[in-house]
Amino acid sequence: MMPRIVPTPIAGGGVPRDGRPRRVAPELVAAALPGPGRDKLGAREVLVVTTGQQPGLFTGPLYTIYKALSAIAVAERLERERKVPVVPVFWVAGDDHDFAEANHAAVVNAAGDLESIVLRERPGGAPQLPLFREPCGPDVTAALERLRASLPDTEFTRGTLDWLAAAYRPEVNLADAFAAALQALLAPRGLVIFPAHASAAKRVAAPWLLKAIPVQLADGLSPVLVEAAEGRDRLRAEAGGFVTRRSGERFSTDLDRIAKHEPERLSPNVLLRPALEAALFPTVAYLAGPGEIGYFPEARPLYAALDPKLEPQPAVARWSGVVIDPKIEKILEKRRLAPEDFGGPEGALEGRLAREALPPEAVAALTDLRATIERGYGRLGAAAAAADPTLERTVQGARNAALGGTHEIEKKLVASVKRENETLMRQLARVRASVRPRNQPQERVLTLASFLARYGPEFVDTLAREVARWAGLP
Repeated sequence: MMPRIVPTPIAGGGVPRDGRPRRVAPELVAAALPGPGRDKLGAREVLVVTTGQQPGLFTGPLYTIYKALSAIAVAERLERERKVPVVPVFWVAGDDHDFAEANHAAVVNAAGDLESIVLRERPGGAPQLPLFREPCGPDVTAALERLRASLPDTEFTRGTLDWLAAAYRPEVNLADAFAAALQALLAPRGLVIFPAHASAAKRVAAPWLLKAIPVQLADGLSPVLVEAAEGRDRLRAEAGGFVTRRSGERFSTDLDRIAKHEPERLSPNVLLRPALEAALFPTVAYLAGPGEIGYFPEARPLYAALDPKLEPQPAVARWSGVVIDPKIEKILEKRRLAPEDFGGPEGALEGRLAREALPPEAVAALTDLRATIERGYGRLGAAAAAADPTLERTVQGARNAALGGTHEIEKKLVASVKRENETLMRQLARVRASVRPRNQPQERVLTLASFLARYGPEFVDTLAREVARWAGLP
């Protein structure tokens, strides 16, 4: 049985702009991974809808897939409306160096608990290498085995593991492994996987990056990063040249040489990336999450830095949703709860339900006791203040301490109810691990493999239909 999928709209975001179709540079087409989308991208004048994400272990969080499916659906809708070819492109930000964000994946294991699988940690003080220079290494074999041990043993588990093992191999870097997994999953749906770290892409992007190097952002640094002694590093203008923020290396005319002969060492920061995409592709929309929508206005000045005629593409809010497993659905129905009930502070819902389960006589006794304390100390405070105003605070402190005692008793009663209702607490923990893991949105924590192993390839079809409906497709 397929899970129920509940859309959760993202606030903000614009609508695709008009655009003039044009031919994409052959070098960029060559840099893309092969598939029907690449054939379409290189065969004629087109428009492009882009999205993207930094690489992650086992394709990273679910929202990566949501971005990709959103780009596919919006491109299809625009193509029908505008009667011109529109290609969805997924920009693999393999330049990113945040290994701590990319080295793990989370699944709901066979017991219903949240489990995190970590590739490895980057040693403290190690160079901040871009992810396209981080090999998966032998650690990925162990990570795949941990994933196998975590996932439920279903008819779909083997296929899920084979899909990931074909991409995440020891000799492959993390960025290329991520790209290969997305390619196998979504290229048949027309998505173009564009590894922005590929040599051909770097050569085309380098002249644009040179134009952006002199731009100073609000933090006083350039939107262009260079790979230096301590890895990928920000640049700060200083005395006729540039100095890296961490390593303190000086660059001047050698940046031109790097752009020409070692373009893989230059990369855009998160603000410059959408402007660079607009310069390279005839982009009419970028499918973005809430964080990206928030920073897009800050990126506007960078478009003019690349080309005064370059128009910013709008950030269009991607599809978002919550996947509810049938077993989780039964618990929610039985307890008369909804996924949004789990959105408060960790443990708040459990505490509320435990308090609701307190014996009525205990609740009544606590209520009466608190009312008595309030009345008694109220009378005592008035009398004491009349005799000596300085005693008013002393009485107030005693009142607070007495009320605090009732709260401590209530806490102990709630803890006792929780222990006696282990089944309820266990059910709530299972729901939380599934719909609100780590007290974060599901799409920001769980990876696709957690669902593919349970529901098989049809799960992606189900997601795609939901996203298509959201995009206005029949």
